[in-house]
Amino acid sequence: MKTFKLNAEPRTALGKKATKALRKENKIPVVLNGGKLVELDKDGNYAGTLLPGEKVVPVGRDGKAIITTDLQVNFADIRKLIYSSDVFAIELTFNGQTRMAVLKDIQFHKVSDAILHIDLLEVNDQKPVIVEVPVHVEGHAAGVKAGGKLYLNLKKVKVKAIYTQIPETIMVDVTECAIGHAIKVGDLHFDNFELVNPKDLVIAGVRTTRAAKAAADTEEAEA
Repeated sequence: MKTFKLNAEPRTALGKKATKALRKENKIPVVLNGGKLVELDKDGNYAGTLLPGEKVVPVGRDGKAIITTDLQVNFADIRKLIYSSDVFAIELTFNGQTRMAVLKDIQFHKVSDAILHIDLLEVNDQKPVIVEVPVHVEGHAAGVKAGGKLYLNLKKVKVKAIYTQIPETIMVDVTECAIGHAIKVGDLHFDNFELVNPKDLVIAGVRTTRAAKAAADTEEAEA
């Protein structure tokens, strides 16, 4: 994956009013999820020190919690990340430290499509994550040579891997794909990562056309 460097500031003023004021300044609220796992005391409190923007989110009922961080970024700084088809590992700098993250979710306004909120997921070289990766086809399909039409059913697939092993694209070779045949998720296998979409989900294939069907009917009639 390519690396995208992003500077952020802690966000300590929360709530609708503060968020609205933030957006007027052309800034976007961001939450960094997947932080350090910590222990809570018997009263459900965390005894450690939290940096600006950090908060403790309980996980289950076993006295454990995750530290998440509320941040804000300038729209101009994050624009190329949001409106890109590329997959990035985000080098996120805030509070005098740098964390690696990937894009988890974006909330857009239903009418204006303005960015309302961004969720990032902290990553490391120990725990696999799931990221959507673009699909590209390569090769000249046999079915296309026979008059069929190539179609791409999935523009992206879900890849599970250590973030450093996630590819920028998934290349699908359609050379041997005949008319009426399709390549499914379960047909693809990789060494350093796996696809976690349903195995029977079609990625690409070749469908017949009227011209190809007419030619086949003619050949059958002449046989």
